[in-house]
Amino acid sequence: MQFVSFHTSDPAATPRLGVLADGGVIDLGAAQPHGPSSLVDALASGVDLLAAGRAAIASSAPRLPLSGIRHAPVVPRPGKIICLGLNYFDHAKEGGRDKPEYPWFFLRGATSLIAHGENGLRPRVSERFDYEAELAVVIGRKARHLTQANALDCVFGYSCFNDMSVRDYQKKTPQWTIGKNFDGTGALGPVLVSADELPPGATGLRIQSRLNGTVMQDANTTDMIWGVAETIALLTECLTLEPGDVIAMGTPAGVGQARTPPVWMKDGDTIEIEIDGIGLLSNPIRDEA
Repeated sequence: MQFVSFHTSDPAATPRLGVLADGGVIDLGAAQPHGPSSLVDALASGVDLLAAGRAAIASSAPRLPLSGIRHAPVVPRPGKIICLGLNYFDHAKEGGRDKPEYPWFFLRGATSLIAHGENGLRPRVSERFDYEAELAVVIGRKARHLTQANALDCVFGYSCFNDMSVRDYQKKTPQWTIGKNFDGTGALGPVLVSADELPPGATGLRIQSRLNGTVMQDANTTDMIWGVAETIALLTECLTLEPGDVIAMGTPAGVGQARTPPVWMKDGDTIEIEIDGIGLLSNPIRDEA
């Protein structure tokens, strides 16, 4: 089942939660009395979103045309966005590094997020603006001290993520945080695909980035060093994952900074991230005003 967070007429209003059906979107909050209207709230309160989606699809609720909605990030305000660096062998190698002994975790803030179709913002202070195609994992229930055997039980679904990076700022300090948290640089969407529709851990899925139609990255999620289950097990040794948290699983080789000469995104470009079975995330690039 595929879910979207979206705006209709008022972009300042809280994003609505919808399910895709018949080529359109059903607003779950309007489809039935007391229906879920927010993804994070629904997950946190234990709403059975798959059952709510099935009921909405079986109903006569209006189907809103996709052309009439404006996407929000599929998780509009995650409590945590945990990212992995160097989680593909080939990407570690192109950066001159061996396989890390432990995942290089870092955090993003929710204010960096943008939706499918929104502008990725190349900041005023840098021209070294790079793309990173990534699988995003959305947590469905509270989790601590999980094992690899039961880690996937806490996953609600998967989406596409573009961990757009300001490379010179990323390298100003040993911690990557500052280069990964500029406004308008974390694209998440366009849909959230429930875990039951994909292979366990979303393995075996082709993942690509395309800049102005040219393939820049082309890999498979099987190539990740740490898969989804192992990543969740490692994280929950340390912290509690909560409903609506997002884990961005790292990027394969082909990023702009590793090319000769480097390829940086610029005003007027379009960057696309596509993962088989999940969808196509597209964002135009604009210079910050």
